[in-house]
Amino acid sequence: MLVPLSWLKDYVPLPADPGALVERLTIAGLESSGVKVFGFPVQGTLRVKPEDAGLVWERDKLVVAQVLEITKHPNADSLKLVKLDLGTGAPKTVITGAENIAVGQSGMKIILGLCGSQYFFTGKDGKKTVMTLVPKRLREIDNDAMCMSDFELGIAEESEGIIILDDADAAPGTPAQDVLGEIVVELDILPNMARCLSMIGIAREVAALTGVSATIAEPKVETVAESIEGKVRVEIADPKLCPRYTATVIRNVTLGPAPRWMRSRLHYAGMRPISNAVDITNYVMLEHGQPLHAFDYDVLVTRAGGKAPTIIVRPAKPGEVLKTLDGQDRELSPENLVIADTAGPIALAGVMGGAETEVGAATKTILLESACFDFVSVRKTARQFNLFSEASTRFSRGVHPEQSLLAAVRAAQLFHDHAEGEVLTGVVDEYPAPLPPQVIDLDQNEIRRLLGFDIPSAEVVRVLTALQFQVEPDGDDAWTVTTPPTRLDIQAGAADLIEELARVYGYDNLKERLLPLELPEPKGNPDLEGEDRVRDLLADQGLQEAITYSLSSLEAEAKLGAGQNPSPTPPLNGEGLKTADDFSPPSFLGKGVGGLGSADFVALLNPLSPERGVLRRTLLPGLLAVAQKNLEAADSVAMYELGFAYLPVPGARLPREPRKLAIVLCGRRTGAAWDDPQGAVPARYDFYDLKGVVEALTSDLHLSSVTFAATGTVPWLHPMRAAELRVNGTAVGAFGELHPKVAAQFLLGDRAVQVAELDLEAVLAAVPARYGYKPFSTFPPAKRDVAVVVADATPAEAVLAEIRAAGGELLTDAALFDVYRGTGLPDGTKSLAFALTYQAPDRTLGEKEIVKAHEKVEGRLRHVLKAQIRGKDLA
Repeated sequence: MLVPLSWLKDYVPLPADPGALVERLTIAGLESSGVKVFGFPVQGTLRVKPEDAGLVWERDKLVVAQVLEITKHPNADSLKLVKLDLGTGAPKTVITGAENIAVGQSGMKIILGLCGSQYFFTGKDGKKTVMTLVPKRLREIDNDAMCMSDFELGIAEESEGIIILDDADAAPGTPAQDVLGEIVVELDILPNMARCLSMIGIAREVAALTGVSATIAEPKVETVAESIEGKVRVEIADPKLCPRYTATVIRNVTLGPAPRWMRSRLHYAGMRPISNAVDITNYVMLEHGQPLHAFDYDVLVTRAGGKAPTIIVRPAKPGEVLKTLDGQDRELSPENLVIADTAGPIALAGVMGGAETEVGAATKTILLESACFDFVSVRKTARQFNLFSEASTRFSRGVHPEQSLLAAVRAAQLFHDHAEGEVLTGVVDEYPAPLPPQVIDLDQNEIRRLLGFDIPSAEVVRVLTALQFQVEPDGDDAWTVTTPPTRLDIQAGAADLIEELARVYGYDNLKERLLPLELPEPKGNPDLEGEDRVRDLLADQGLQEAITYSLSSLEAEAKLGAGQNPSPTPPLNGEGLKTADDFSPPSFLGKGVGGLGSADFVALLNPLSPERGVLRRTLLPGLLAVAQKNLEAADSVAMYELGFAYLPVPGARLPREPRKLAIVLCGRRTGAAWDDPQGAVPARYDFYDLKGVVEALTSDLHLSSVTFAATGTVPWLHPMRAAELRVNGTAVGAFGELHPKVAAQFLLGDRAVQVAELDLEAVLAAVPARYGYKPFSTFPPAKRDVAVVVADATPAEAVLAEIRAAGGELLTDAALFDVYRGTGLPDGTKSLAFALTYQAPDRTLGEKEIVKAHEKVEGRLRHVLKAQIRGKDLA
């Protein structure tokens, strides 16, 4: 909110140093995001960005001047000679081309720039530059002064003619600084401080913070004898959606520009002046925080068939259409609260008025609305139609119903004073269920318990009273506190009051003190330490971390089932994609990504978008979407994500939140492949790269009994290029190549995408609390290869298990390095080649020992797996 300090001074005295005020407001929760200065030099502790420090209006060069006479320039039809009183006793004549003054006029006051003053000027290139006024000869007449406009002084970005003042107290010769100079503070108002979306609300905060008294005059309006009774009726369909609605009728309104002081304040507050009718409603909104709307009363009478109109606040009917003030036809639904009459909708409640009942040049009688609407309803409607305004912002944060009548009276007062309006006696005030104030018990013991320090009792009473709370003593250091009719945020009883006390008393006033107890011995957090360790290990493997939304959609989760077998379920979107109910995931996923309906997700009641309607059960959809986006600009991705999945528990209020680890590899890989050590073929990530990452992770975490098993039941993996990771015999994840149909659903084309999702909870639970190290052998290793022919269904992991069992202590390493199927092998078989390393910790192995150990391995493979040794049993 933009706060002109000269306006704020109407209600509360301000400190001499504006910078100190800004600092105090920031500490109290009203953070300043910027300060703009108009006319004044930047002084004191005020912090102003260079671009927000405007021209300094020198006090002796930019002054108020009163027009004595305007005559025609003898040599130019477009120029005028203006004779001015500068308060010096000697009139001065200047030349101007301003179109908002005319020959023959006199008496008005303007701002005059004398020789040497600076002003803004737009050159032929359209750039705004600073000029210094110098004497010039215009059409044979000398001129050394200039009648100034808002643009030339830096007040506005456009010129609407020279400034014409309406301030009777500005005597000729008064410096322009004293009349138009301004300091504007921009405050970021938090949602829980909606009461400060008004000048009076901020004035009360300043009074409480600085210890002075705020002066808020109660508005009074002169009315005519004619009563409002019988002129308009108000009906509220649902008091929860509209707790209060007041209507005032003002007749014989003269529309025109608002007074200069009002237009100036609106401009400095960030609003564009339009007309006195619109400006008055905006002014009261900024002053009191209560939005208002003016209807053309005569149009309402016409719509009612010549009778008194009935204002009806109700949900819109399906199919109703309203043309709003921006000229757009809006199709309404029952979720939209509208202001209507018997003929149909005339406004979107709290958001925007209708075009048909707009106040225009022909308007003579106004019906003034001051109401309170449900903040959720206003927020939904504003978001639905993308109509965000100062009014909807205030309503969507909550406006107290007690403000409605006060603001209506203030607006009627201004219509009477500045639009010549005649206010009918009385107000139609529909307030079915008045909101009672809250009465809260407060005492020093509770203050001390929550804050840990004492606030003097006199200060407690002063602060709460300054914030408009009613405070009555209730014993020693105890009070009964009643909330004011501006506060909807006091919901937690005494705790909210104590928060207000601490905020205003000043967090910077808290004194340091030692804790009364010894600090406990710091303890590590194994869960977080485990996560950090996994991050470090994956970073060492060249992977980058991604963080995706926890919110997903049923459609995104369903994409992971595109690769499973056909079912009679109708395809989704006509792409052969099955619904989540078709999935049959492996056991380690639980329901995982499959077997799911909407009831199996944690759903949001009010999602921002359909794409963010449920909490994810798996990390892969979000990570694959990020990979697809990255692959539009790069030829490879290697990323992972650690995060929570959210699994509803039947009968429980909260879901289970297991931690997951997801990995995606795709595209060009750096370094040589195991089957292409020279790098002859452009290397791309494949199944074995991902398996290597998983193996490195399990090895560095010192997991024991790690095995891999082929699987074809994971719906998002290629059935022939997928594996389960098992720890101590329990499956804790799956990895492999993404199913081509699933890749197509994520717009990944024909790329080979390697993906993994592991149960991080199970993985970290298997990490040993302690593990030992043993020294490397200093004796040379002996390397041997063995190629075995086994049945095609025999997994390599089974062969490795037998090799390790037979190799004993001398076998220190065994690794698969080749898989072959084809010519020279019996049908239904494959050849697996392994590199074996034999090494003793205390001696150099002799050839006989090596041969004996190697033959033992070969013999076990023949006996247990019925394998044939290539080169011995098979050529």
